[in-house]
Amino acid sequence: MVMFISTPFLVILLVFVLFPIIYLESFIILPSNQGRILLSLSSSSSSSSIRDEDIKKARTLLPEIVNKMPNSLPQNLKHKYYFLRHGQSTANIAEIISSSRELAYSENHGLTSFGYKQGKESAKQLLDILSEDNNNNNAETGEKQKLVFLSSPFARAKQTAEACIDGLMNNKDNQQKIQTMGLTIENEIVFENSLMERYFGRLDGDSIYTYAYVWPMDAINVTHTAFGVESVAAVCTRILQVVERCEEKYDNTDNTAYHIVWVSHADVLQIGQLYAANAQNVGRFSAYRFKNGEVRAMKFSTDYLPDPVPLEAPKRGTSAYTEKVLNTATS
Repeated sequence: MVMFISTPFLVILLVFVLFPIIYLESFIILPSNQGRILLSLSSSSSSSSIRDEDIKKARTLLPEIVNKMPNSLPQNLKHKYYFLRHGQSTANIAEIISSSRELAYSENHGLTSFGYKQGKESAKQLLDILSEDNNNNNAETGEKQKLVFLSSPFARAKQTAEACIDGLMNNKDNQQKIQTMGLTIENEIVFENSLMERYFGRLDGDSIYTYAYVWPMDAINVTHTAFGVESVAAVCTRILQVVERCEEKYDNTDNTAYHIVWVSHADVLQIGQLYAANAQNVGRFSAYRFKNGEVRAMKFSTDYLPDPVPLEAPKRGTSAYTEKVLNTATS
C-alpha cells in the first residue's frame, strides 16, 4: 500500500529528525498567508551579523556594582520610546527565574505558541499607543515616521520582536493604520545587551516566588545586591546608557521621527518606567507590573503610571534556594 504524506507534515517530521529535542524548546508553527505551514526556529533577520565574540561578550557580562542612582533621563529626547514585555515563555510556564547570561543569543527559554500569539497581538497595542502618543502630528510637521525594534538577546524577547513585526506586516487592519500614519517599519531587529533580564545571581533558576524576597528589599535600598542580585540602580544605569546610545545612533537630521521599541523583560521595563517618570522611589517598581506582551509608552511623569498592585507575601517552602538555607540553618 502506498502512503501519501502531505508536505507540511513531512517537513515537520524532518525537523524533528534533524534537530535534537533540546533545541526545539521554542519550536513554533506559523500559519502563512499562502496557506502553507512555515517552520520557525526563531532566527532573527539580524542574526547573521552576530559574531562569536559578540555572543561571548554578552554571556560573560557581569552586573555593574553601583552605590547610587544615575542622573535622571533627559526630558528633551529626540526620539520616542516604547516598552514591550516578551510574551509567555517556557520559563514562565515552569515558574522559574531565567536571568543567566548564558541565555544570550541562544534559543533556550523561548516563547510558547501562546506567547508568540501575544507578541503578534502586541502590534495592535503598539499602533494604538503610537497613534495616541503622536496625535498625528506627522501630517502637520511633514516628518517621516520610522519604527525601530531594539531587543534583549534572550530568545523570548527576540521572538516577541519577530512576532510583533509579523503582526504589523501581515495584518490588513494594522497595515491600513501604518499607511495612514505614514509609518515605515524597520524589519531588522537590533540586539542590545543592556536590555537583558535583570540578573538574579544565586536565585537564577529558582522558583519565581523568590522574587517576593527581593522586591521588598528593592523598595528599601535601590543599591542592594542581596543573593548576588543586580541592583535597581545598576539596571537604571544601563537603561540610561541605552537611551544615550539610541539618541546618538538614530539621526533625525533627515526629518525622520524615530519610534524606538524596547523588547525586554518585566523587571527591566518596570524599573525603566519608574526611572523615566522620575518616581520618588524607583525601588517600588514591582507594584507596576507588565503583563506578557504588554506595550507602554515611556513617559516622564508618574501621572501616567497604572494603579499599583500590592506585593504578595513570600511563600515559604516553594523555593529550592530558601529550602536549602532553612535546612542549613536547622542542621
